[in-house]
Amino acid sequence: MDEKRRAWLAERRAAVVAEYDDEAPTYDEDEYPVPLHASFVERLLAMCPPGGLVLDAPCGTGKYFAQVTRSGRRVIGADQSAGMLAQARARGLAEDLVHVGLQELAFEAAFDAAMTIDAMENVPPEDWPLVLRNLARALRDGGPLYMTVEESTEATIDEAYRSLTEAGVPAVRGEVVEGDVAGYHFYPSRDRVVGWLADAGLEIVDEELDQQEDFGYRHLIVRAR
Repeated sequence: MDEKRRAWLAERRAAVVAEYDDEAPTYDEDEYPVPLHASFVERLLAMCPPGGLVLDAPCGTGKYFAQVTRSGRRVIGADQSAGMLAQARARGLAEDLVHVGLQELAFEAAFDAAMTIDAMENVPPEDWPLVLRNLARALRDGGPLYMTVEESTEATIDEAYRSLTEAGVPAVRGEVVEGDVAGYHFYPSRDRVVGWLADAGLEIVDEELDQQEDFGYRHLIVRAR
């Protein structure tokens, strides 16, 4: 990766963190369509032993903590946003909360299951292999991981790439920056995601696409092969 792109990605990541910090106190007030998320959390929990420990990374405000604890499992949250962690801490449900990003996760065989919800769209392509390895390493043998992969329209992706490259931004196709200051999304193809999962030793065991009007969520439960 050249220095210009490295610097731009670091700037984008810092902007995303700042945006989440700023929005944290009111984040849960603006609900967007997520009809399948809770059902996939249930599917994940059904694959986790009673009393098992679940990693929610990034946990955001801890939206799914109660669902985990009601099932008789325990939860530890991790997030790179201190503001989001403050909201999650106020729920009083997590056994621990860790201020760390997906790229820096360093858990070793500590969890029976993990979930990474509404987060991978903020991860640039260069970091996808690292993040998947970190998540896989955090799981005990055979532990499942539930992750969402946000999808956008080809028209949106093409227009964003044209606009960014014309502005001299060292972007790659699939990257979208919303607004003048903050925001960064990356939308990989399903084939590319499958390839990264395979490289990390992970296979898909459950999958469903929740298509909205101009975006979608691909829900995946994966586990080590």
